[in-house]
Amino acid sequence: MSTNSNELLEHLRTYLETFEEALVRDAVAGIGWYMRPRQLEPHRLPCLGYLDRAAELAPTNAKPLARFLAAHRNELRWGQTYSAADFGAEFLNRYGWLEVFGTRGPFVNDEVAAGLLILGPDIVYPDHHHIAEEIYIPLTGGTEWHKGDSGFHLREAGEVIHHASNVSHAMRTAKEPLLALYIWRGGPLAQKSTVPGTVAQGRA
Repeated sequence: MSTNSNELLEHLRTYLETFEEALVRDAVAGIGWYMRPRQLEPHRLPCLGYLDRAAELAPTNAKPLARFLAAHRNELRWGQTYSAADFGAEFLNRYGWLEVFGTRGPFVNDEVAAGLLILGPDIVYPDHHHIAEEIYIPLTGGTEWHKGDSGFHLREAGEVIHHASNVSHAMRTAKEPLLALYIWRGGPLAQKSTVPGTVAQGRA
């Protein structure tokens, strides 16, 4: 296992351990941090260009993680769940994720997955849902989040956002990119989300 992967895992763990919220503490307590490594080849995506700005925007406790991602972006395996047929080519240019541990990342875990999501400026991640419970912690602010029957609400960096199993949710960015940490548990960890409809691109 590369030193970079081990450092990434340690940055992720250190950041999560700064949170006092019960939901995050419960999730962290359920993670066995000594995980079997998995050898993966690096994979780059167009959205990695937003990492420098995300590192600038990240609050103090998130900067080590965000700066590590920016510095080592080309050495990591980034992925995409969707294709151009799902949301269009422009969405794919501004979207990607990096699983740190789970069923696809550099550390093997069949019970819980965690990683980072990137969304570029001025796009909508349409309504979608999945069986796994999801916890999000944005490392950058300025993105609007929606779930269930609620409207869109602006969320700041460091807020804890909870999506229960099969609750529909969406995000839309403004002038700044989104970098967010995610945790999945209690369901298939590599499931492609169900997309019941679309949210109009752009802002109201």
